[in-house]
Amino acid sequence: MTATRPRPAWSDDDVEAFRELARTFLEKECAPNEDRWGEQQHVDREIWNKAGKLGLLCPSIPAEYGGGGGTFALEAALAEEQTRALSPSLGTAVHSTIVAHYINSYGTEEQKRRWLPGMASGEIVGAVAMTEPGTGSDLQSVKTKAIKAGGEYVIDGSKTFISNGLHANLVITVAKTDPENAAKGISLIVVETDGLDGFSRGRVLKKIGQHGQDTAELFYDGVRVPTDNLIGGEEGQGFIQLMQQLPQERLILAVAAVAAIEETLAQTLAYTKDRQAFGKPVFNFQNTKFKLAEVATTARIARVFVDDCISKHLAGGLDVQTASMAKWWTTQMQCDVADECLQFFGGYGYMAEYPISRLYTDARIQKIYGGTNEIMKEIISRFL
Repeated sequence: MTATRPRPAWSDDDVEAFRELARTFLEKECAPNEDRWGEQQHVDREIWNKAGKLGLLCPSIPAEYGGGGGTFALEAALAEEQTRALSPSLGTAVHSTIVAHYINSYGTEEQKRRWLPGMASGEIVGAVAMTEPGTGSDLQSVKTKAIKAGGEYVIDGSKTFISNGLHANLVITVAKTDPENAAKGISLIVVETDGLDGFSRGRVLKKIGQHGQDTAELFYDGVRVPTDNLIGGEEGQGFIQLMQQLPQERLILAVAAVAAIEETLAQTLAYTKDRQAFGKPVFNFQNTKFKLAEVATTARIARVFVDDCISKHLAGGLDVQTASMAKWWTTQMQCDVADECLQFFGGYGYMAEYPISRLYTDARIQKIYGGTNEIMKEIISRFL
């Protein structure tokens, strides 16, 4: 729906070729299945293998570990095209942009060679298990324990709201290896789920939006994994590892938010110029023009800001404060724009078959996951 925009400063020929490949894949393999995936509350498992075969998974992981050997620019291009194709269900941002980079950034050489090629091919689906039933943004208070017993860790606890939780073969689990400490007691441990005793999945949770993106409960009851599955091989580093990767996680959410703002505007412009009321297009009413002028301005400001953040991140200069600003502001604007634009559709905007309804319901979670927007403001305030 969105018109092709000028190539951003952070892109190049390779990124645009990847973008075109992603667009074709999403339009052919994903978009036609979104309604069915929404009803079953998860994508088909084989779509991961198809994406991997085309090189769409782990595009910014080094080629020596099976990845695409590119940069975050490829991740950003894919996130944009998923939004524009109205096909957000395949959880590549969690799998490729987040989970794979914990392993690539902190894993031992053996760990990288053991897990990353399978993630790039789609043989392995990745998830990260942070949130617990009683612990959301306060990661220092997680209750899940991983106690060393000989050459193994014994893990007990539960996690909830885990994206890719249904299909995940590999779950980076946030656990306390030293329950007596807060941040310094946290470690990241890889749990390989296939046939693992004591590991179980609960419900695939029903959500008000993002229906096709599986979100599950996970349970650990005396789960035993080798001590070699400790990310980086040193206990107590998990909280630092989480904090260092969060700017990239928050940036990818901002990228998706901007693309959603632009797509929402495009959908609304097309509808209001076609829809007739009182003998003329809805767009011709002054209120419509003024409101959409405001939305277009918001879209432009958000795009310039996030493009600058991407350029800074590619150069290694995106700081925590700016990433937090990008996450909270763009996702707030995404929700505001979706609400303003749905109004122009009248009753049709409330009908599920109209894309604006999905853009509206899918937007709401953006202000919550990846750290709530209230937490973003708390982080920003520390630098003031």
